[in-house]
Amino acid sequence: MLATIFVSAFTSRDAGAQYWGGYGADPQHTCQAHVASQLPQKVLWSMPVDLNPTFTGGDLYIHYASPVITAKNTVIVTVRGTTSDANIFQFKAVKGQDGSVAWSSPLTTDYILPAHNWVPVCGPTLVSGGLKIAVPGAGGTVYLRANPDRATGAVSQIPFYTSLTNYKANKTNFNQSVFICTPITADADGNLYFGFNIQAAATGAPATGGLARISSAGVGSYITAAAATGDGSMQKVVYNCAPAISTDGTTVYVAVNSGNFGGGYLVALDSKTLGTKAQVRLKDPKTDYDASLADDGSATPTVGPDGDVYFGVLETPFPSRVDRGWLLHFSGDLATLKTPGSFGWDNTASIVPASAVPSYQGSSKYLVLTKYNNYADFGPPGDGLNRMAVLDPNDTQVDPLSGVLTMKEVITVLGPTTDPRFGAPAVREWCVNSAAIDPINKCAIVNSEDGNVYRWDFTTNTLSPALPLAAATGEAYTPTVVGPDGAVYAINRAVLNCCVKN
Repeated sequence: MLATIFVSAFTSRDAGAQYWGGYGADPQHTCQAHVASQLPQKVLWSMPVDLNPTFTGGDLYIHYASPVITAKNTVIVTVRGTTSDANIFQFKAVKGQDGSVAWSSPLTTDYILPAHNWVPVCGPTLVSGGLKIAVPGAGGTVYLRANPDRATGAVSQIPFYTSLTNYKANKTNFNQSVFICTPITADADGNLYFGFNIQAAATGAPATGGLARISSAGVGSYITAAAATGDGSMQKVVYNCAPAISTDGTTVYVAVNSGNFGGGYLVALDSKTLGTKAQVRLKDPKTDYDASLADDGSATPTVGPDGDVYFGVLETPFPSRVDRGWLLHFSGDLATLKTPGSFGWDNTASIVPASAVPSYQGSSKYLVLTKYNNYADFGPPGDGLNRMAVLDPNDTQVDPLSGVLTMKEVITVLGPTTDPRFGAPAVREWCVNSAAIDPINKCAIVNSEDGNVYRWDFTTNTLSPALPLAAATGEAYTPTVVGPDGAVYAINRAVLNCCVKN
């Protein structure tokens, strides 16, 4: 179903005008920096990403959006809540070099959260090389603000399923029906993609949730999860699952489910028509039962340089692998199931050039980095030895928890801080869902629930000295980012920190 909406064209494909465009840095979610990162030794500036954080027994189960950063070092931050209302979102812009205000008036949005357990992300993206920023709005609409590097910029609103006139005439009904439930992804041509959920019937709105597209010319379209898969039990795109785009721009990948923790599919859709090119039911590699796709997680597809696709799921039965899940691995056409990784569910794989890990002697051109927790919460075999891992997607080892062949560990690093809840040898979890990769310095930026941020050096397989950011906090996982000046960004305890060398 199509709806044509007039809006000024995005016009430019100048990728040099943007730096960190959205979740995972780019439309493939590779999480790769383009400059050498600074060693995180001091906090240059910080700002809250939540003015009313809601703690649950001391834990913070809220998914915070990745900051987006232009090539001119304007950092645009999603800020949740006010001191009196936790469900308001606005977008504030600061100058990366000192944290001073770049926009005198934040970009406000009427975005409404979908029904949820853990708070899902409200995720923006830069568009057309950074000429605009797109942010979620109420009723499944998207707001576009021009000139992200300037104090002012024109703002337009676009619904994907009807005209703007019809949306405004039926605003109350549409706002109660249609909810954006993922970060927005922009492709190289300025087309936007995002998942949506339907919570109430509304005349003129989609009947069920699915994937939306707004073209660079402002034409909206969508496909429901049921239509994309041919399975009427599919309800929506998995919460927080930012769509990923193939390297040639022709395919969009997204996961859909039958509800929170339900089964589902990874689908490959034509990036122009949203027609289904391929689909695969997501299965537990050990049991062959339907894997569990959790709306509480933050797994998104990652597309490798060879076109392979990676996506994290939970195990079934749960928690037979102590809540580790799997990093499923497919060919780009989804026809071939390849070797899985041994951790997956609340994590997005980062792409590491093989040359960035000097000890690697294999034949793969790239490796994948993932969180590699082994939670103590569920008891043996969970031992609390929570790690980060760089894995070889084309080599195998036997997974000690299941006996399944999984991606071979190239290097791993153990969390450095004892977890007082369980005592030694258990350590605090790594608090990262998409870890920034610096191929120049051969390292990754990793954030920990111990309240510190670290650089993981792939050459020495060591962590830099801890840079304290906040008190230790159990929390939903957060992204790390590298700015165009090499500054490191990490969110801990609802605060974004800009970290630089001394």
